[in-house]
Amino acid sequence: MLTALIFVPLLGAAVTWLIPFDRLRPKVLALFALAHLAITIQLLLVTPPDSPGHWIHLDAIGKIVLLSTSILFLFCAVYAMGYLFYRQERSNRVICVGLLGCLSAASLVTISHHLGLMWVALETTTIAMAPLIYFNRNARSIEATWKYLLICSVGVALALIGLYFLAYATIVAGVEPSLLLDDLIQDGGKLSSGWIHAAVVFLLVGFGTKMGLAPLHTWKPDAYGEAPGLVGAMLAGGLVNLAFLALLRVYQLCLATQEIVFFQNALVVMGLISMVFAAIFMAHQTDFKRMLAYSSVEHVGIMAVALGLGGRAIFGALFHILANGLTKGVLFLSAGNIHRSFNSKNTTQVRGALHRLPWSGGLFLAGFIAITGSPPFAPFISEFTIISSAFIQGHALVGILFLVSLTIIFIGMALTVLPMIMGATPEGSEETSYRDTIWTVGPPLVLLLLVVLLGVWIPAPLMTILNDAAALLEARS
Repeated sequence: MLTALIFVPLLGAAVTWLIPFDRLRPKVLALFALAHLAITIQLLLVTPPDSPGHWIHLDAIGKIVLLSTSILFLFCAVYAMGYLFYRQERSNRVICVGLLGCLSAASLVTISHHLGLMWVALETTTIAMAPLIYFNRNARSIEATWKYLLICSVGVALALIGLYFLAYATIVAGVEPSLLLDDLIQDGGKLSSGWIHAAVVFLLVGFGTKMGLAPLHTWKPDAYGEAPGLVGAMLAGGLVNLAFLALLRVYQLCLATQEIVFFQNALVVMGLISMVFAAIFMAHQTDFKRMLAYSSVEHVGIMAVALGLGGRAIFGALFHILANGLTKGVLFLSAGNIHRSFNSKNTTQVRGALHRLPWSGGLFLAGFIAITGSPPFAPFISEFTIISSAFIQGHALVGILFLVSLTIIFIGMALTVLPMIMGATPEGSEETSYRDTIWTVGPPLVLLLLVVLLGVWIPAPLMTILNDAAALLEARS
């Protein structure tokens, strides 16, 4: 079943590549996405044993990221059936194959307990998503693609150097050289402190670049702004979580090597810097898709701060993986609809979206309320858990900076979102052929309902997984 997570999407990619009809490929994409989610649910209910050699294992931390990624991918795939109907001017072969290839690599990231294998899978997701950012095939999209490839690849290359340092730390310690997570945790107390410090710095910078922590986030506004809405949803709600999973593995290692305080302090600093950067650049943002990119910078900062605080905040960070991922799906998919209708991302031209597109406009407004941490949505639960944990643990300054940043970001987003949704449609605004359909509105609507559900009730099986994952990250803290 674990190998099925990888090979079923690969089979889907091969099938969609061979299909000669553009109208059929999105349906096949959705079919294989549904199969992947079915496999995921089966694995959550009955977890198989480790693979021989312990390279492949699905633990509680991986389960959370896998579940979030699989759910988001399914609704993006269903959305693609409606979205690609309006984009018949170009072939959809590359986008369908790329999405399934990315899903396969993302699944491998969640079940890899060999850090080298995880690194390969994470880099594969970078490569698989690059052609999808270039889907519109214009000057701005190719610039965004190259910036994404260059900066993320450099970041992942720095993470590879961190893995080299980590492997060398085992040699210096005189233990069996290995990049298996279980072996590193077992031998953690014997590893050289200096080489572990060096490894952690490179791993944090490398995976932090992929995650989009400021000031390593410079690829995000261009990539999110130029990619189709469903690709932006996967970048902001899927690939971000994969990079965060890599940092969670580093956190487990730091717990074992007693270098956790150093790593936690670095996470808190970078997380707060990310939130401050988002607050500054979100003010008076005229491109609403770039605004969502800075919202992503904010939320990776929230997760980094939570992980750095430790304690109960770790539960908030793990729950935020789901809450942020699903809410970003609502925002990016509905933003894609608004973009298609107005044929513009500029908020000086996009006005009165609620009047022209009652469903998409309403979903985008609800997504804005949810992503800014308002009740009764899921992000409120995770953010409240993190903030309360900061004050309970005596980190009042961190809690205050956290709250101030959230307030400024809320005001900045409101100044952009409310006029574009509630304002009057400008005279002479371009009319396009786009109309909301069940395929373009249904997926973000169901995602929004899931975000509301998780905000008022966390199912017992999911709560068990969250607590088990938190225990893996708190066992030695």
